[in-house]
Parts: sequence; structure tokens; C-alpha cells
Amino acid sequence: MHEIPKVFLVDDDPQLLRGLSRIFMQSGYSVECFVSPLDAIERASYDGPACFVVDLNMPQMSGLEFQEAVLKTGCRIPLLFLSGEGDIPTAVKALQRGALDFLVKPLSSERLLGAVAEAVDAHRKALAGRLEWQESQERFQRLSPRERQVAQLVARGLLNKQISFELGLAERTVKLHRARIMTKLEVGSVADLVRLMERLPPAGAA
Repeated sequence: MHEIPKVFLVDDDPQLLRGLSRIFMQSGYSVECFVSPLDAIERASYDGPACFVVDLNMPQMSGLEFQEAVLKTGCRIPLLFLSGEGDIPTAVKALQRGALDFLVKPLSSERLLGAVAEAVDAHRKALAGRLEWQESQERFQRLSPRERQVAQLVARGLLNKQISFELGLAERTVKLHRARIMTKLEVGSVADLVRLMERLPPAGAA
């Protein structure tokens, strides 16, 4: 995963792109600039923390159309919108669709950098959560079907004798399953097991 946070700038004004790019690079961000929103959509992929800063009013497509197109690609990089107009209804619509902020030009560098820092931090946390989920899934796949049943019952707080009755197993067999589960899942306590199980989708979920 890339550690340097990236800002994708999308605006049909090359002069504005140069100015914003300089501000972000001086603040430690990696920057990619796009005059064409269509080019930005094709590039809408990055495996590190990032955000889009997008002009609301562009000749090829509006910022809202851009937002919709990016979402259709499966990209979940946060979006911030820039606009020269205080268009409240459009701002509300953008935020309802998942934009993190709506910034009206002109604005201070501090305000812009603050909004981008929040967006990048939110994306960093989302990526960390996704990685935890993937790791939990991989560990859970190590278990046999019977061990998964036992793990789910342990996580619900059932005692060995209750699990024994529930599954029709000898209590000694349940203890053996529990020991294997803790080893395979790399957890040291029932509390750790519960936390891992909470990161998994419900049984039967896609």
C-alpha cells in the first residue's frame, strides 16, 4: 500500500490546477492533475490514502455526474467539491451521495488543506478497516465447518457443556475444537475471538 497520501485534482482551469498542485505538494501530498474529468475517471484507482478535489462546474460533465461515474467504477476515494457559486441544493445533493465537503471559491489554503486532511484521514481509516476485514476472513477460512460452528457458539458466550449439547458432541471434543480454533485464528482469549467474529459478515451474507 502506498503511504504517501495522494490528491487527485479535477478542474478544467489549468492555472488553478497548477496553483492547487503547488499548495498540496508543499504540504507533503502526491498530486495528479486532470483537466478532463473523463481521464480522471479512468485513473480512479489508488491503493493508499487519497481524495479527489473536483470542480463542480466543468464543460465535459458536472461534478455530480463525475461523482456518479466514479462510484460506478467501485472506487471509494472520498470527494471534495470546489465551486465558485454558493449552490446550496447542489451541495446538499453532493453530500447525500457521499461527498465529504463542499468548498466555495475563493477559500483559504488553510481551509482547503484542513478539508483534504480530514478526507485523507477518513480514507486511511476505511482502508485499515477493509484490511482488517480481509485478514479476519482469511483466518476464518482456516477453520473446518465444525470448527466454525464451535467458534460461533463460543463467541455467543456458550460454555463447553452447552456447546456439547447444542452440537451433539462430547465435551472433550468441544475443548479440542476450541484449542484448534484459538491457534488457527491466532487469538489469545475469548474476547479476541469475539472481536474477530464481529468483523465477519453475518452467516449467509454475500
